[in-house]
Amino acid sequence: MSDVIANVAEALAEGSARIVDLTHTLDPDFPVIILPPEFGQCARFRMEEVSAYDHRGPAWKWHKLTLNEHTGTHFDAPSHWVSGKDVPNGDVDEIDPSVFVGPVVVIDCSAGAAEDVDFELTPDVILAWEAEHGEIPADAWVLMRTDWSKRSGAQYLNMAEDGPHSPGPTPDAIRLLLERDIRGFGTETVGTDAGQGSHYVPPYPAHYLLHGAGKFGLQCLCNLDQLPAIGALLIAPPLKIKGGTGSPTRVLAMVNT
Repeated sequence: MSDVIANVAEALAEGSARIVDLTHTLDPDFPVIILPPEFGQCARFRMEEVSAYDHRGPAWKWHKLTLNEHTGTHFDAPSHWVSGKDVPNGDVDEIDPSVFVGPVVVIDCSAGAAEDVDFELTPDVILAWEAEHGEIPADAWVLMRTDWSKRSGAQYLNMAEDGPHSPGPTPDAIRLLLERDIRGFGTETVGTDAGQGSHYVPPYPAHYLLHGAGKFGLQCLCNLDQLPAIGALLIAPPLKIKGGTGSPTRVLAMVNT
């Protein structure tokens, strides 16, 4: 075992590092994104018992699962969006697995989101973060902390007559993050874009700009309040689905204690 791997294993064993679970429990009640009725809809998670140590299978218990690729805490591949449909190796089964483990920075927008459900991550917010913590390093994941994950049910989607209202990034914020050459962008909301993201130019800029640049997305994260601004390691491998545009994911972070 190399010294690096041995040191990681030792840190976890002795408690000087710990694993934070950034994943919501996948169950039928977890909200999914709601699109205008003329579009196909995201399916909620469903679990059907096949056998449970009974006449259907005396020594085993198992379930049949039904779900959308983008249900619950999940990973977005470039091919998820039209701008990324021609990105090389843009499906989840084609992505180099080394990108599923990497450094992560957290931009704390929780105070702003508490005051304004439509709070925007702007270049000024990012630059203020960099003035305190240093420039966002290339090839890092960037997570937008809003504490939105502490909501549940109808409050999580926060639907109104004009659609959902939830915080998210502006187009210029995403462009700045792309200038930093980030690996991907993640949020606590149901998507990487703001609830009213359709009104930006381009619409849904996190999806359009990130995936067009071959970058990745994570959404429906939780426990971001347990991560430091810098210094954590993110672990976010999607299922290896042939031709998959995304996947429910058990997202973990390793942090120093």
